[in-house]
Amino acid sequence: MKASSDLPSIRYEISGEDDGAILHLYGAMDASSAGSMIRKIVPLIKDRRPATLEVDLEKVSYLDDFGVLVLVELRKTVTQWKGGFSLKNVGDEAKETISAVHFDAFEEVDLPFVRKYRPNVFIRLGEAMFRHISDIKYLVGFIGSVFLSFLYVCLHPKSLRADDTILYMQKTGVDALPIVALISFLMGLIMAFMSAVQLEQFGANIYVASLVSLAMVRELGPIMTAIIVAGRSGSAFAAEIGTMKISEEIDALFTMGFDPTRFLVVPKVIALVSMVPILTLFSDLFAMAGGLVVGVFMLDLTANAYIEQTIKTLKLFDVFWGFVKSGVFGLLIAWIGCLRGFRVRGGAASVGEATTSAVVSSIFLIILSDSLFSVILRYWG
Repeated sequence: MKASSDLPSIRYEISGEDDGAILHLYGAMDASSAGSMIRKIVPLIKDRRPATLEVDLEKVSYLDDFGVLVLVELRKTVTQWKGGFSLKNVGDEAKETISAVHFDAFEEVDLPFVRKYRPNVFIRLGEAMFRHISDIKYLVGFIGSVFLSFLYVCLHPKSLRADDTILYMQKTGVDALPIVALISFLMGLIMAFMSAVQLEQFGANIYVASLVSLAMVRELGPIMTAIIVAGRSGSAFAAEIGTMKISEEIDALFTMGFDPTRFLVVPKVIALVSMVPILTLFSDLFAMAGGLVVGVFMLDLTANAYIEQTIKTLKLFDVFWGFVKSGVFGLLIAWIGCLRGFRVRGGAASVGEATTSAVVSSIFLIILSDSLFSVILRYWG
């Protein structure tokens, strides 16, 4: 009985009876044909179940380690029913390849079942505790490094990279102004519209101006601006420093004698601390403009009356307090963004994780610090 077929780069024929079969192979046994040979030939051998299988390699033009794996699979198949396996007409080059990959040493080994190790709850708690302790140590060290870098810059002003600082001011401030202005205008529009629905019932339309101006200047303006900056600039800082960490540019700075904190962090911190309060001021103005639109076109207020009520409501301390909060928010955003960037380990996935962590951590600290400011204003303001 005889069977034959053609594969992409090799042809085979099977001859003989069930007591002994001969497999004749022609062509190249390499990576391009190995997979097809196993899928086509092995099922045929299993169907026949010959007592012995002899593989003739006389017409094989090329044999590499993938071809040897085909022979290993054929031998493994025959030994399932205690059959015999042998090779014949093996050329010199084929012998070298077979010997190089230790064909005779390939054996099917039944690996014992190994239960996956899962540490108990105490071990997991201990590992988490040590992880957090390590993070806290790095956090304290980073704060100290930033403080010392600022101290050095104050004592040696020429060491500040002024060009980079101005560039970061442009990226974090000027480039962010359109989105801050748009969102603030819409926020003022929404606040004025929603408050007008209630105040109009009592004939207190004029107090829409007071509500919008006071809410934006004291609370919503600084918070909303800080969240926008955290999404734009905080994530960018983390991604920039994280990419430099992976590409070993941080190590290169160390090698050249530069302090990475002073070289990379200080310009970013100065840029955000100075630009976030300015963005907050624009946010307040555009939000008041949005409220003015509602007051004039929906509540029949005059623009002059709306502006006068806004000026009467606001105090200089309210504007100053919003500036102070915005400066602190900018410091937190820059600090967290740079910190997460320096903590990057591994590859590109770690950069993405650091970017996400920077934004989430910044927003959390913004809300937390704003709560503390509210308590301070309530009891000491």
